[in-house]
Parts: sequence; C-alpha cells; structure tokens
Amino acid sequence: MNNIIVYCEVKDDGKIADVSLELCSKARHLADRLNVNVDAAVIGNNLKGIENELFTHGVNTVFCLEDSRLSFYQTLPHFSVMTKLIEREKPYSVLFGATPVGRDLGPRVASYLRCGLTADCTALDIDENGNLMQIRPAFGGNIIATIICPDVRPQMATVREGVMKVEVFEKQKNTSVVKLNASEFLNEADFVVKIIERKLEEKKIDIKGAPIIVSGGYGMGCKENFKLLHELADLLGGEVGATRAAVDAGFAEPERQVGQTGVTVRPKVYIACGISGAVQHRSGMEQSALIISINTDPHAPINSIADYVITGDAADVVSKMIKYCKSNSKK
Repeated sequence: MNNIIVYCEVKDDGKIADVSLELCSKARHLADRLNVNVDAAVIGNNLKGIENELFTHGVNTVFCLEDSRLSFYQTLPHFSVMTKLIEREKPYSVLFGATPVGRDLGPRVASYLRCGLTADCTALDIDENGNLMQIRPAFGGNIIATIICPDVRPQMATVREGVMKVEVFEKQKNTSVVKLNASEFLNEADFVVKIIERKLEEKKIDIKGAPIIVSGGYGMGCKENFKLLHELADLLGGEVGATRAAVDAGFAEPERQVGQTGVTVRPKVYIACGISGAVQHRSGMEQSALIISINTDPHAPINSIADYVITGDAADVVSKMIKYCKSNSKK
C-alpha cells in the first residue's frame, strides 16, 4: 500500500473544487507523516494545465483522464476510472469531498472494493500504528467518534467542505502528470446513461465565503428579531447564518443553516446571537478566526470557544450594535 489519492472534482468553469484543494492540502500533511506521496485523480474534459493548480497544493502525481464524453459528472464512468485506478495503484487511502458527487461516488467505490468508508468526516489524523483516524460527529452529533480501518486497505473517507484549510506549498520535487488511456479505463457500457439537458440555478444564498457571519439561534425568539441580524450583517458587509433550531422554527432559510447538517464556515468574524452552542453547531463554525458570543446564559457552551462574550439579551445587544454602526458610519 502506498500514497494517498484525492479524487478531485472539476467545476463547470474548469477549475478544481475548493473541497478538493482542501483535501489535497490535508493529504500533504498526512503523507509527510507517512513518508508517502499525494496523488490526485482528475476526470473530465478540457483539463489542459489543471495540474499546475494541484501542484501548488502539495500534490506529487496527477492522474488525468480526459475525454469529450466526460464534460459533466456521471456515476458509471467515474466509478470505472476510480476503481481501476485504485486497483492498479493500491493506495494507502482515498479521499473524496462530502459533496453530492463525493457522496454518490465514494460509497459505490468502497462497496465494490470491499473496504470501509467513513462519511462526512470533520477531521483526519494518523495514529501511532499508521492508521487513518477518521473523525466525525456521531449519534446525532452528541459525541465525536474516531473511526479506523486497521484490517482493510485502502482506507476511504468523504470529508465535509470547509473543515480543512486550503494551503499553498512549495512545488514538490518529484511531480509528474500521468495521462490515463480512456480505452483502458472506460467502455461503452459506462455511457449507457445520456445527459440530454442540464438546468443550473445559481445559489441565492451562499454564506460559505462570507468574511463576516452574524448567526442567530432559537434564543433570538422570533423571525422578526432575525431582521435585526440581517440589518447588522448588511452594515458589516457580511451574511446571516442560523442554527438548525432557528431554521426548524422558521426564523431563517435552510440555506443559512450552519453546523453538522448545514454548512461549515470559516469567516474572519462569527457573531453568535442567542446560540447555546450544541456540538452540532460548533462543528460547523469553531474554526472561525474570531468568535463573539451574545447570550443571556454566561455558561452557554458556545462561550467556551468564543474570543469575546457579551452577556445579555441578543436582540437588545444587536440593536445597540446596529445603532453604533450607523452613528459611526456617518463620521
């Protein structure tokens, strides 16, 4: 067994998906501890020069299969390529993003290869025996489980978007691009499903890339109070997030949900308003650069990871913050 393979998703604009770059960066650190290389598997069309982006994120070898029939993701051809590549290269581990594509492809590959797969990991590490430690919330987010597969290789995992950092490394000394032959890895049966039409709808709400997030929990009390969060976020040039409880109560749209069953974010500033801080929510925002907690409970779990704690009614405190921002902006 050797090397770590990262399945890299290619977006419609021809660039590698952020989650794949996050995984390449993390794989570089894991590979250095194991003294192995990082390989990237890229499947698609018009992939010229794509290896340059991957080399800067710690990849040694890019396995590239380019074919005009692979312009858009389809399960069968990607499954065929990945299973044959894994059988040939015999990697130590294979990593996928926990995206719709990764969640579709990863389990199929793992089932075919008769190996384990841990879904929706939030952290990865290596134990003293060289096993991949696959860390994820379990039992509804009430505990954090560490899962290993000591007896079967490759060890496989899907990893949530946003939980790893995209890092830039000096180009590895032993880099290479391996062009895979389509005739060797694909056959006509892989294309039995034809894409007739694609309809894309742009996201109306996308909080993942927001530098500042003003997030509200059930403690905000009502949907009307959430309007205060929107006002403050607009003044600060940020976005509004929410806990699952707030979303379930109808205070905010599901697209704004932060946490285990929502979006994982890493903003420069995260303002938690009326949020108790259940582990399910903390797992989606605890890597924020600066965390400000506003809560009536001075012992709320969110306060244990906050850089600043304001004890008080969230609606009142936010109203005062809005008033101050408005008066300060006039100067």
